[in-house]
Amino acid sequence: MEWITLLAPVASFAALLFAYSLARKVIRHSEGNELMKKISGAIRKGANAYLKRQYSGIAIFFAVMVVVLIILAAFGKLPPFTPFAFLTGGFFSGLSGFIGMKIATAANSRTANAAMHSLNKGLRVAFSAGAVMGFVVVGLGLFDLSVWFYFLKFWYRGLESSQQIQSITSAMLTFGMGASSMALFARVGGGIFTKAADVGADLVGKVEAGIPEDDPRNPAVIADNVGDNVGDVAGMGADLYESYVGSIVATASLAVAAGYGFNGVAIPMVMAAIGILASIIGTFFVSTKESADQKTLLSALRRGVWVSGLMIAIIAYPLVYFVGGNVIGANRTGVYVSVLTGLLAGIMIGYFTEYFTSDSYGPTKNLASTALTGPATIIIGGLSLGMLSTTIPVIIVGISIFVSYYASGGAANFNAGLYGIGLSAVGMLSTTLATDAYGPVADNAGGIAEMAHLDKEVRVRTDALDSLGNTTAATGKGFAIGSAALTALALIASYIDQIKILKPDYQFNLSITNPPVLIGLFIGGMLPFLFTSLTMNAVGRAAMSIVMEVRRQFREIKGLMSGSAEPDYAKCVSICTKAAQKEMILPALLAIIFPIIVGTFLGVNGVAGLLAGSTSSGFILAVMMANSGGAWDNAKKYIEGGSHGGKGSDAHKAAVVGDTVGVPFKDTSGPSINILIKLLSMASIVFASLIVTISFM
Repeated sequence: MEWITLLAPVASFAALLFAYSLARKVIRHSEGNELMKKISGAIRKGANAYLKRQYSGIAIFFAVMVVVLIILAAFGKLPPFTPFAFLTGGFFSGLSGFIGMKIATAANSRTANAAMHSLNKGLRVAFSAGAVMGFVVVGLGLFDLSVWFYFLKFWYRGLESSQQIQSITSAMLTFGMGASSMALFARVGGGIFTKAADVGADLVGKVEAGIPEDDPRNPAVIADNVGDNVGDVAGMGADLYESYVGSIVATASLAVAAGYGFNGVAIPMVMAAIGILASIIGTFFVSTKESADQKTLLSALRRGVWVSGLMIAIIAYPLVYFVGGNVIGANRTGVYVSVLTGLLAGIMIGYFTEYFTSDSYGPTKNLASTALTGPATIIIGGLSLGMLSTTIPVIIVGISIFVSYYASGGAANFNAGLYGIGLSAVGMLSTTLATDAYGPVADNAGGIAEMAHLDKEVRVRTDALDSLGNTTAATGKGFAIGSAALTALALIASYIDQIKILKPDYQFNLSITNPPVLIGLFIGGMLPFLFTSLTMNAVGRAAMSIVMEVRRQFREIKGLMSGSAEPDYAKCVSICTKAAQKEMILPALLAIIFPIIVGTFLGVNGVAGLLAGSTSSGFILAVMMANSGGAWDNAKKYIEGGSHGGKGSDAHKAAVVGDTVGVPFKDTSGPSINILIKLLSMASIVFASLIVTISFM
């Protein structure tokens, strides 16, 4: 059944062709009037300039890492293809985000112009633009995986079958490390840029000057809109790519450990291919009626996910049954249950994320009411809501792990159970990627509607789409964080297997009473908090610079407040760019450095503890931050819709402060943690041989 893996490259080309057709469809829409074109052009120019500078900086890191990996490979510490797999993983991760950003910056004015005609037209343009990035992510991901799979299969053709597939999956894990490294830099750097601009624009513009959001008189407004693209699209694209390929390569590696060989490796690859085809069909079910409320809009997007999920659930069984064959044997039905468990877990996490972050439900409405008594109470309420919201995802992921493990034969074969957990992560990510870039496009469209002085009805429509985008973005982060927990668990198992390959006689002692393991647990549990502290402080410092610059321009540029003079938008873009490039380095290096340091002083058992600790605390912290931030944002929009005094009221000013606190929660630190916990595991696997050599224990 090895021929069935050809579905992976076929589906990858189908995804890229469909993305191309969607992009052409978006481009055919009108950009609107000359002012709308001018504003969109300024956003596009700023985003391109930022990415050029960011990728130049990241290229230095990748060049250094490739040299290090080549040296390690030369001394026999790594497979010879590791440096090149690392490089291609990073390249395609960055390319996914770049293409997503290009279509997003082309779609913002087109969405605003479409919203002049109807809400449904605005939704279709924004959703199509978001879907382009989603299909580019899965298309490039499966393409790169397929190229490496077939190349390595040819290269190792002389080896015995079990050795051949082990050599293939070992090299492909390094490909995942490259994707994770790029994703972490892109998420952190883009997140610092976008949230520094967002905080600075809101604090001075809306709170101090009392002017509307996205008012063209605000010097930070273009930087804010640029940030939506470099952080929430380019950074998100790299993040999604990393999540997608990471779950597949981790599961493929576990298939080898479980003794399933090529059949086991083929299942996650073909499952991903089926997910692409199902998602293409699902996009045609997304539409809405005019004057739709948030629940109706959510249902419109959810309809596409449900259709895709149902198709995967139906097709997955014959896939697992026939591809698994006699190799998986009696466990085939259980393996299918693992896939189904991941699908259901993803849908449930998405629903409860909506419940805690959408202003259609009680939690966010209640949070909005706390703004009536000032900023302190809405901040307390948002933190409380985020902490409460971690309960259900943890239970869902716990049940998913339990069911997947035992259904796939974990009681009899430990590695078979872990393989089921990996497939659960693949199932969770198979239908959700098309909606994640939709939100930033809608947000930009609202800004253009405001700056181009379009009819108020247009802003009402774009605000509805933007509020929906906040919820879908939070939902997408929930999927990514949930799958990260499952994938990280699979990668921990892969790390242990890698050590056993390097030292077959090594006896692990992973008891919690073993001091190196316990110390590793504490260090790992601390790492997400250290990472969050560094990234939030980075946003705070950059935002302070923006606040000072915006105040200066309001003070020194005569006629700015009256609208007779134009602000210096480029200065704010430049400040955010420089801050992001400087501040992203240290947080991104943590995941590479800590496994080596801990491995040196605490040995391989200490590294296992590090990975377990970072996965458990990182998963919970990421969910809490993403949901708190999403709820604060939508509580503000709920008040802007007319509740509790509406725009300009004391409650609205308090909600703006809450949202200002929430923006680095949901768009910088929170979504970056899921990359951190996977990159820690990837780095531990890649440097396992080095850790074994230099360890003091």
